[in-house]
Amino acid sequence: MEKFEILNRKLEHHGSIVDFYTLDVKVPNGNITKWDHIEHKGASAVVPVDEDGKILMVRQYRGAIDDIMLEIPAGGRDSADEDFKICAARELEEETGYRSDDIHHLIDINTAAAYTSEKIVVYYAEHLIPSKQRLDENEFVNIERYTIEEIEEKIFSCEITDAKTIAGVLAYKNLRKGGCKL
Repeated sequence: MEKFEILNRKLEHHGSIVDFYTLDVKVPNGNITKWDHIEHKGASAVVPVDEDGKILMVRQYRGAIDDIMLEIPAGGRDSADEDFKICAARELEEETGYRSDDIHHLIDINTAAAYTSEKIVVYYAEHLIPSKQRLDENEFVNIERYTIEEIEEKIFSCEITDAKTIAGVLAYKNLRKGGCKL
């Protein structure tokens, strides 16, 4: 592939979760074009599996799409250098009220590489230990439990449209079948 070169990176807006930049990019034909870029610290998600083999899911409001989503537990890293696994363990406990000492890497996803640096590292957790849910003051989450088959049905009927959930659950299903080599 021919060379692309970022010539300038201008911060347009510093937000509490993301920063918005305009990039001046020299493309292979020599032209200079402007690209929008959203910088994100990254996030972790976890597929929590209970003793019955059911997956704990969270149902919560998402303002960006003004809708309630059914998802695996997830959240942003506290800093750009926070370990992804530590973030996943924290989010598991905060959102579900369970913790686990049995958390394993599953898959990495870039959510929308065309315009954001956001990377979500997805884990799975087994042998869940009851703890205490620690939601933020303005966070409202309902916990639900589903079999993989029930979740898969919700994915393919378009009830679940969240990318990290789709990737995480299907990767976990593949792992259970012996398909992932981690």
